[in-house]
Amino acid sequence: MLYRYSIVLFILLMPALALRAQAPKKQTSADIHLAIKKLNVLGSALYLAAHPDDENTRLIAWLSNDKKINTAYLSLTRGDGGQNLIGTEIRELLGVLRTQELLAARRVDGGNQMFSRANDFGYSKHPDETLKIWNKEEVLADVVWAIRKWHPDVIINRFDHRRAGKTHGHHTSSALLSVEAFDLAADPTAFPEQLRYVNVWKPRRLFYNTSWWRYGGREAFAKVDKSNMVSVDVGVYYPLLGKSNNEIAAESRSMHKCQGFGSIGSRGSQQEYMEIVKGDLPKDRGDLFEGIDVSWNRLPGGAPIGRLIEKVDAEFDDTNPGASVPDLVRAMNMIKALPDDGYWKQVKLGEIKKVIEACMGLYLEAVAGDYSATPGQAVELSMEIVNRSPVRAILKSARYLPNEVDTTLNLTLENNQVYRFYKTLTLPENAPYTNAYWLNEKGTLGMYRVDDQTLRGLPETPRVLKVAFDFEIEGTPMTIVKEVVHKRRDRVKGEVYRPFEITPPVFANIETDAFIFANNAPQTVSVMLKAGAPDLSGTVELCHPENWRVEPEKTDFQLTLKGEEKLVRFTLYPPENQEEGFISPIVRMGDKSYTKKLVTIEYDHIPTQTLVLNSEAKVVKIDLKKAGERVGYVMGAGDKIPESLRQIGYEVTLLEDHDLTPENLQSFDAVILGIRAYNTNDRLRFRQKALFDYVQNGGTLITQYITTGGLTLPSAEIGPYPFKLSHDRVSVEEAEVRFLKPDHPVLNFPNKITQKDFEGWVQERGLYFPNEWDPHYEAILSSNDPGESPKDGGLLVAKYGKGYYIYTGYSWFRELPAGVPGAYRIFANMISIGKSEKP
Repeated sequence: MLYRYSIVLFILLMPALALRAQAPKKQTSADIHLAIKKLNVLGSALYLAAHPDDENTRLIAWLSNDKKINTAYLSLTRGDGGQNLIGTEIRELLGVLRTQELLAARRVDGGNQMFSRANDFGYSKHPDETLKIWNKEEVLADVVWAIRKWHPDVIINRFDHRRAGKTHGHHTSSALLSVEAFDLAADPTAFPEQLRYVNVWKPRRLFYNTSWWRYGGREAFAKVDKSNMVSVDVGVYYPLLGKSNNEIAAESRSMHKCQGFGSIGSRGSQQEYMEIVKGDLPKDRGDLFEGIDVSWNRLPGGAPIGRLIEKVDAEFDDTNPGASVPDLVRAMNMIKALPDDGYWKQVKLGEIKKVIEACMGLYLEAVAGDYSATPGQAVELSMEIVNRSPVRAILKSARYLPNEVDTTLNLTLENNQVYRFYKTLTLPENAPYTNAYWLNEKGTLGMYRVDDQTLRGLPETPRVLKVAFDFEIEGTPMTIVKEVVHKRRDRVKGEVYRPFEITPPVFANIETDAFIFANNAPQTVSVMLKAGAPDLSGTVELCHPENWRVEPEKTDFQLTLKGEEKLVRFTLYPPENQEEGFISPIVRMGDKSYTKKLVTIEYDHIPTQTLVLNSEAKVVKIDLKKAGERVGYVMGAGDKIPESLRQIGYEVTLLEDHDLTPENLQSFDAVILGIRAYNTNDRLRFRQKALFDYVQNGGTLITQYITTGGLTLPSAEIGPYPFKLSHDRVSVEEAEVRFLKPDHPVLNFPNKITQKDFEGWVQERGLYFPNEWDPHYEAILSSNDPGESPKDGGLLVAKYGKGYYIYTGYSWFRELPAGVPGAYRIFANMISIGKSEKP
């Protein structure tokens, strides 16, 4: 193993820098004191629901901070099927973003985060459909796994298991699975393969977190018999933290930024209600844990530990937290001496080590010189250690994982002195690439594939490169493990951290997700090569379907510097007939081939996410005609429709608010408002007259779906004639679509629309259809989910002056980027309607 080693001693003179969002959190004395109090509570709770944002952050924050209970939120999905208010990530990438937003929320409210393998495939109206698509037994196994891992005394469902068909099918399914798993987790014959890693566990109680919204209003809820409920006041104030519980809850919920769930904090008493579902109902209707010993007495020999921690709590000095360390080390040794109970011993050992570290003001950091490296590549590491307390501490050694290379140090850490040392090590040749583990294998519509049982339920992939610092603190050995990170100075943000990544030596990213061929003309496919290591050379070729042709067959490349990029272009010729398939680049260097693309998700409120995914793009030859060339597009919440329209030859101009003037608009054949434009742009309401004047003078204005919440103007004023938005949606993507106006131009010009154009749609037909509208509108299409009444408001067309106004709730933002041929033909007709003959 190659390495270089040296030690430098620095006196700490520099003031602390203001650390940014992804910097390690520095614990205040209030944080430490709260953590000490939590050491004396051996109780566990599991909150369970279906999606990111379903969780009751008030209750999670109250359980974690007031009751000091180890609390986790099990979200069965990662929210992959939702919408994105802050960017263009959808589907799997949105799931990665929402995963990190949940973790950010838990960092605020003090909870932990777990998941199942269930994929959020989109809105579902019945649990029967949900559980069929999810694979009920597999998701049930994951819920049982979570219970056996977390050992909850109390489980709290967000949703009611008795409301099948009355709410989101995912919601009801989460409750149904929880009810079934409550007993199965204690059954050794249920999912016995899990028992290699965990023990069976029987929770004491299962509740449903009910509320007035379940009964339609506060007045109705006031009349409900609450004899089977426990009620707790979650509006408590924390003097240690200087915040009310519900203020913390609002900060937590505000982490769901891509869903637009920013919340305003509240203060004062607030009741939460839990209806008993399984287990015994507490006699004290204000105590979820009545009859459950959550003290150290629940462990044989644990009582003396509890008394010692009570002493630490009573004597804690917020001006000198280090004074608590000797007693905390004694308590740690007493915990180590306990017999193994399969859960609490290891949980409390982990907690008390963190408290000791915080009391010492122990600063530990392992920083890589670059944010990424490839398997087999050398990595330069810089370690910094500062003991900011008078506690006796010796750094015995540092071990570098996964290599287990050891550096013997034997450094006595003097108070407030900085110790730095450096090491160069080589990553294993078989080191796995950085990726979201649930995306490593191809899953199904309803389930991610995760073969490794130990990964199931984890919020994110464990990092490969770590440093284990072996200490002797107050004469007792203690190891603290830190993940290797990268940090840099940003001139605006200051100190910026990001995770250390392991990547392939070269990436090949295709410029777009889908290529649409409206005729026989070839298109240029641009592949961006990016070096993950220096001094690369080889060839790149483009794999393609059988009836397609590519020129050149392959091309040479050379990349000298890490991070260097080179654009390689291929010409792709479509077949004569309508056909679709996939193209994928292959980079060959010597005897090795690489087929991955790099995807980076970067927002200020989450750590930068690096994904290494298969590189491919859909190619579609379709029979498509269009009238008109110039399109103006006003972005809403964010979508990829502009680039999709460019694929079929439109000249698309992105318009800002100041561009929406009659003079500018008259040059466009159509103006399109992106998804949720009236939910995200409060200035758009001031441009309504200009938009309507454009239509009246012969233009075509297309408004895509908007939601009923957070509108910047009344829904009756969105169009030139009023319509009423609703929550009507068609969630089954194969649902029949009926033509209400088969002779209307939008179904006939320039493309004759048939039932074939509704084949191959993804996730859903559409959402937020109006259910009432002015007679000036013509409803063009009708569709509905099985067993429901027709939903006719998904495509409304009105003649207004010389032009046309269209409101459409069909999910073009999903269908066009997915390369659905019929969606392009219909969308082209909407754009072209102003060029058609008058109906």
